[in-house]
Amino acid sequence: MSNESWRLSIIVPVLNEQDSLQAFIAQVVPHLASCTQSYEILFIDDGSIDGTLAQLQALNQQDARIRYVSFSRNFGKEAALTAGLSHARGDAVIPMDVDLQDPPELIPEFVRLWREEGYDMVYGVRASRPEDSAAKRATAKGFYRLFNRITHSPIPGNAGDYRLMSRRVVNVLLELPERNRFMKGLYAWAGFKAKGVPYQRPSRHAGESKFSFWKLWNFALDGLVGFSSIPLRVWSYIGAGVAVIAFVYMLILIASVLLGGRDVPGYASLMSVVLFFGGMQLLSIGILGEYIARLFIEVKGRPLYVVQEASEPEMDKASSE
Repeated sequence: MSNESWRLSIIVPVLNEQDSLQAFIAQVVPHLASCTQSYEILFIDDGSIDGTLAQLQALNQQDARIRYVSFSRNFGKEAALTAGLSHARGDAVIPMDVDLQDPPELIPEFVRLWREEGYDMVYGVRASRPEDSAAKRATAKGFYRLFNRITHSPIPGNAGDYRLMSRRVVNVLLELPERNRFMKGLYAWAGFKAKGVPYQRPSRHAGESKFSFWKLWNFALDGLVGFSSIPLRVWSYIGAGVAVIAFVYMLILIASVLLGGRDVPGYASLMSVVLFFGGMQLLSIGILGEYIARLFIEVKGRPLYVVQEASEPEMDKASSE
């Protein structure tokens, strides 16, 4: 394909990022122009309450290649990414963070690997995470290891949403109907020929991260529950094991009473058994509840997001894709 015969779309979810927009565009546009003259930057405003939307409107007036979709409220980054994939027009799509921690210098290499070497997915791999605490790095490493052991769609470690996807990958992702969307898992599930490109993650240009520890915990839980049934299955084995132990112990008690008699068991031992089995039951019920809650959300079939305003009239509507 010549530079004029294909289009590149950049998807940028934003939430209260008015201080980052101008710097992002200034740094990204030269790298896009070096790849193709036909490109677009699609901002997804995830319910910002500052001046983000007003700036997006002004930027769209200045350059029609800068488009936007604004949600009626905050629906979360996964919904914003889905909206971006749904409204992007490009033959290839690259989701990016507006804070410039996804270095735009990688875009030409992403494009080269897609066009010249035939990779449908080219993802950035963070070679280092200097801004993350030791605890955060350790928990992230543990999550990737656990996720890849219990699912059939392993995800590469230290790879985020920053990646190039060909149009056929995007089309596959848009066919997936689930409401609880763990995008990293969905990228891996889609398959296709993929390659990682390592990079050094720079410091955030402006603003602050919107992900607290609690949000990251729930995000990880969505990924584990959404892509594996092993948390359910493991309790079948635990239950069977506990039942065998209890049966053996019962035989020992009966034999002890029949052969030599036995004093009345003490309070401490009785309470230990009751608390142990009570805790096991509550934990297993909690895991069942996580799956049932997600079934409840899926059955209702509500839209993933609601569009309040968009740069083009045909984009200004609710979507459940």
